[in-house]
Amino acid sequence: MGKAAATKASSQGIMTIAVIGAGIVGVSTALRLQSLGHQVTIYDRKGLAAEASAGNAGAFAFSEIIPLATPGMMRKAPKWLLDPMGPLSIPPRYALQLAPWLLRFWRASWRDRYTASMAAQSALMGLARAALERQISDTDGEFLIQRDGQLQLFEGEKQYQASLPTWEARGQAGIRYELLQNPDEIAEIQPGLSRQFTHAGYTPDWINTVDPKTWCEYLAGQFLARGGRIEVQEVKGLSADRGSVSLDLGSHRVTPDRVVLAAGAWSHQLARGLGDALPLETERGYNTTLPAGAFDLRTHVTFGSHGFVASRINGGVRIGGAVELGGLKLPPNFKRADVLLKKACRFMPELDRTGGTQWMGFRPSMPDSLPVIGASSASDAVIYAFGHGHLGLTQSAATAELVADLVMARPPEISLAALSPQRF
Repeated sequence: MGKAAATKASSQGIMTIAVIGAGIVGVSTALRLQSLGHQVTIYDRKGLAAEASAGNAGAFAFSEIIPLATPGMMRKAPKWLLDPMGPLSIPPRYALQLAPWLLRFWRASWRDRYTASMAAQSALMGLARAALERQISDTDGEFLIQRDGQLQLFEGEKQYQASLPTWEARGQAGIRYELLQNPDEIAEIQPGLSRQFTHAGYTPDWINTVDPKTWCEYLAGQFLARGGRIEVQEVKGLSADRGSVSLDLGSHRVTPDRVVLAAGAWSHQLARGLGDALPLETERGYNTTLPAGAFDLRTHVTFGSHGFVASRINGGVRIGGAVELGGLKLPPNFKRADVLLKKACRFMPELDRTGGTQWMGFRPSMPDSLPVIGASSASDAVIYAFGHGHLGLTQSAATAELVADLVMARPPEISLAALSPQRF
């Protein structure tokens, strides 16, 4: 659309909107804005679901309201440096570069910040659950959804007792759960687990998709069928001046009425060009996907103290998780995926580990475990929607609705103060 046409469309309430990022957050946001009558184009340097949305665990983890930075966690930092295969690791050669982010992470673990972050996360999760159901209904996507619940496992009474405050917090947030206190009760929900797991918490309302890449592609298909556009183009820069915004695509520029920046772990690079220095880091997640028949997995299983999960993907099993704070440039360390798979074989003795495919993805992480959703300091015409960590799929539909509220200049359903780009 030319500039004159765009101006006319805007005056009639229809806007041209560019969404940067074709992952699940970008696609969900584009679909939502399109449903309000706007003309939306998605730009992505690699194409549809090419990064974290391609290979995550496929979980809509609405019960995960506990921030990564918990009180006392920083006392464990030396251990992270000494255990490169641990559930949360920092490659030594990246530690110095990570230091400013870790300082903010430490501050986020203080009791006052931790409590506030958990309250904000709880509110966002409440919206996310309702928004997902609206998205599923709007797109007729129920056939790609698995409603099988989740087991979080504990080894012994001490681990179980330590977890009880987090379960109480979930209950206060309206999350249904059941506590299991012996291996036989666990086996009724998920047989085939090692009896070293003596206790568990079961969240029956936990939801997964059959495959996160397929889900993203399906939503993108709905977007395209309704007249949307997806262009495989790298946005090299953003500029904003006096209420107008433009995208530098290298060979030319485009000037939409609004821009949504939802480029995941790469978002801060474009935000910096608008004067916003946001502390975005990268949780590098690893997994191995085993083919159908590898294990009779009946629910999503979380091995919390070991930092990984087992989820059902296309009838097979995906073993993955852990957090490696290693940025965007270090090469993958697939030994981490190997370690997780070996542990899974011990904990799930009947697991067939043959025929697996390894993957590593970049998960965009803020120090307080909350995403950035709000306008750029340079212009209200640029909306940020990134930094969801390992909860991008979970919070994608909610993020889409909140961004739409901002674009339409109407009050959002929840307070965005804790998600503001200016909070740092």
